[in-house]
Amino acid sequence: MPFILEKEKTASTPYVFIDEEKRYMKIAGESYHENIVSFFEEINLWLKKFLQTNYGELTVDCELEYFNSSTSKLLYNIFAILDDEASKGKRITVNWITSPDNEIIVECGEDYLDEMNYISFNIINKQL
Repeated sequence: MPFILEKEKTASTPYVFIDEEKRYMKIAGESYHENIVSFFEEINLWLKKFLQTNYGELTVDCELEYFNSSTSKLLYNIFAILDDEASKGKRITVNWITSPDNEIIVECGEDYLDEMNYISFNIINKQL
């Protein structure tokens, strides 16, 4: 049975949706929980298992409005793992969705883009 996970956002954690069958993950909202590693533990466990399957492709929509440095490091680690997978021929797309007026989030997306070599990393400016 395909894995599905949905975590509703809170004041300090993002909304997370994973649909393994559709090969899709979404992270949205704000992320500044004091123990964000614990919050993402189930997501990281799923991702490790998923990447061991013959999945072919994966799309990740990341639409964060604000996040702390711990989340930034965690996201970088996820993107680096995905970039490594893409170097093996897997089709992986990350859509970094943000408002053009959120300069810090745009800059973070640009920094991630500069660090990734194989995943398709798209910075998408949503309409206000």
